[in-house]
Amino acid sequence: MKKSAFLFFLLNFIFFGLYAQEIQNIKNDSIVFEKTVHDYGTITQGSDGNCEFKFTNKGKGPLILNNVKTSCGCTVPEWPNAPIPPGKTGIIKVKYDTNRLGAFSKTVTVNSNAKNSLVTITIKGNIITKQ
Repeated sequence: MKKSAFLFFLLNFIFFGLYAQEIQNIKNDSIVFEKTVHDYGTITQGSDGNCEFKFTNKGKGPLILNNVKTSCGCTVPEWPNAPIPPGKTGIIKVKYDTNRLGAFSKTVTVNSNAKNSLVTITIKGNIITKQ
């Protein structure tokens, strides 16, 4: 009797523990970007290095951007801190330091609570000296 009661409680503990963990791991459906690459083309040194990446929350719950990281210090992102409601859009602004010469390709990694929780967006171009 003691063994069966112990087994019953052990199985319930395992079942409810897994169920609670599954509830915590429920993620929003997806974050969808209008574009994932911004090509500046060929620009002159000191040009405007700003661009924007518009995204939509395609999920059923609020979308939260946990972090946005760049591949180097020459690229600075700005993103919304407030949750994005389902069906609504948000914008990630990226500024590249255009005082550097030559071709460049930099990545920005977006971490969110969506199922596709890590999305990489890219900026690229070529900077030439002013004539």
